[in-house]
Amino acid sequence: MKRILIRSGKSPFRVATPTEFIHQDLIGTNTGNLLFSDSAHKMLSAPDTEVTSNGIRTDPSARRAAEINERYDVFVVPLANAFRPSFHASLDRLSTLIEQLTIPVVVFGVGAQAPDDYDTGWLKPMEDSAKRFVSAVLERSASIGVRGELTAAYLRDLGFPADRIDIIGCPSMFLYGGTFPEIRRAELTGDSRIALSLSPDAVPVGDVSGLARTAWERYPHLTYYAQNLTDAELLLWGDTTPESGYEDPFPLQLSHALLRENKVRMPLDPATWIDELRGYDFAYGTRLHGTIAALLAGTPAVLLSHDSRTLELCRYFDLPYRDLTGLPADTDPRELYEGADFSALRKGHGERFERVVAFLDRNGLQNTYTHGDGGAAFDARLATLDLPASLPVWDGSDDGHMRYRVARLRERLASADARLDQRAKENRELRAKLSAAERRATETAHRLDTTREQLAALERRINGIEKRALVRLGPALRRRARKLLGRRRA
Repeated sequence: MKRILIRSGKSPFRVATPTEFIHQDLIGTNTGNLLFSDSAHKMLSAPDTEVTSNGIRTDPSARRAAEINERYDVFVVPLANAFRPSFHASLDRLSTLIEQLTIPVVVFGVGAQAPDDYDTGWLKPMEDSAKRFVSAVLERSASIGVRGELTAAYLRDLGFPADRIDIIGCPSMFLYGGTFPEIRRAELTGDSRIALSLSPDAVPVGDVSGLARTAWERYPHLTYYAQNLTDAELLLWGDTTPESGYEDPFPLQLSHALLRENKVRMPLDPATWIDELRGYDFAYGTRLHGTIAALLAGTPAVLLSHDSRTLELCRYFDLPYRDLTGLPADTDPRELYEGADFSALRKGHGERFERVVAFLDRNGLQNTYTHGDGGAAFDARLATLDLPASLPVWDGSDDGHMRYRVARLRERLASADARLDQRAKENRELRAKLSAAERRATETAHRLDTTREQLAALERRINGIEKRALVRLGPALRRRARKLLGRRRA
């Protein structure tokens, strides 16, 4: 039995509640992470293989490294845009863990993040960390799997040999192995169901808020699929923006029209996410995995590309996309839909899958599609689970999560009280130290005044001595001077 440890937020077979997803951050801040880790998990579920989730947080301790070395045969690390400043500390923790491992380590689909002009200059501050990570991986594997052309060029520029870098794309596209679903086509009308995805980090690049407004004004059956942990927390907890009157054009508060009309969903498990998207006629937006989830559901989708991490995968997989920069806010989804061509995507899928198989073979890993049952057992087991549907906007009623909300609020209040008590204790200690310092300052000032008085008295005594000395020595000095003067005249 080959024992594989895989870095993922959770196992595809763990049925977690929405509150567990949020409280434990099982999505690693973004649901898209589960889409590519679940796909990798399924792909590696070959005969005589056991795949175990390691969780998304890295424990770089010597104890954990020893445990991994003892219990597992290989550590598989599916990654997304890991070469980015905000992932710098996480990358260093991964490197620390990997450097202690004696088993093979296989990195699956890592990417660099840069503007859409592919300028990686802003990654200079983390260059040493990137070199350290890739070096640690290549010491334990035959090659490293990267997302696309940009990442391959970035690693070559760091000095790594081209023959140790395999371009394999993102694992999420191979959820069904070498077969890609048929893409349904039908004319879009005002009654069509539209799935929209938006990224806050795309706001500086294009008018995503305006594009969203155009869509929901023209298509009443639109749903915005959010993906971030902050979105999930908003849907579960709500906020007071409707009462405060605060508004933001991006759907981040309950005061936004999409949330007021309950047109926002937060997918939790990839299986239910894809299943829900089968009911839509078209999907588009700035989220890469939101687009891929729709395509895996057979729903036509177009990505609005806004940086290198989305662009390099669009180019590699022939995903239909439009450049977000300069895209008018009044662009109708129908225009994007009608301009999309999915033929190259599906035609080249088999060849791209063979590259993934070759990468896995090169690194000593089998896959269920060429060595097993094609994922049939995996899918059958998944079908028996009662996975949670996407999280809706909470309307204030008892939706089954009230106990968690009350318990969590109580914990946060208790934690706040503890922090207040600690701050009060620290303030008391500071006030005591301040009082002591003030007393010392008063005593010092008193001693200084005494010293000044003593110095003044001493100065007066010295002045008196000087005067008496002059009185006594003056006549003698004058006589001596006259005597010397007389000698010179003689």
